Amino acid sequence: MYGCEAWTISKQTQRQLEATEMWFLRRMLRISWTAKKTNDTVLEEAHTTRLLISKIRKRQATFFGHVMRKRKVRESCNNRNVGRKTQWGKTTRKLIEGLTDWLKAGKSLEAIEATKDRKKWRTMIANAVKQGT
Repeated sequence: MYGCEAWTISKQTQRQLEATEMWFLRRMLRISWTAKKTNDTVLEEAHTTRLLISKIRKRQATFFGHVMRKRKVRESCNNRNVGRKTQWGKTTRKLIEGLTDWLKAGKSLEAIEATKDRKKWRTMIANAVKQGT
C-alpha cells in the first residue's frame, strides 16, 4: 500500500484490489485455490471483513486534506499541467473525483472547501469509513 495516497481507483482497479485481498486471506488461512469456498466463507473463517479499499480511501482523504490545507503544496498541485499538451483518448479520472464519490460530498468544490475546516473534514472521513464504502 506504499504510495496509495496518490492512486486513482477505477472500478476495475477496485475489483482487482478486492480479489488480491481475498487471495491474501486464502494464503494466510492455507485455503487452496481449488477449494470450493466462497469469499464470504473465507471472510467468516478469518473473522474479518473487507478492509483494504476503505483503508486506502481513508489514507487518500487524509492526505488530500493535508495537501489542500498547505498553500504552497496546493498551488504546485493545481499548476502541474502548465506547458503540457492534453492527451488524446479517454479522460483520466482524478483523485478528487474518487474522493467526492466516496465521501458523498456532491461536487469537488464542496470537498475542497471542507478541507479548510479540519474537524469537519475528519468527520466526513469518519462517516464514510463507518458506512463501509
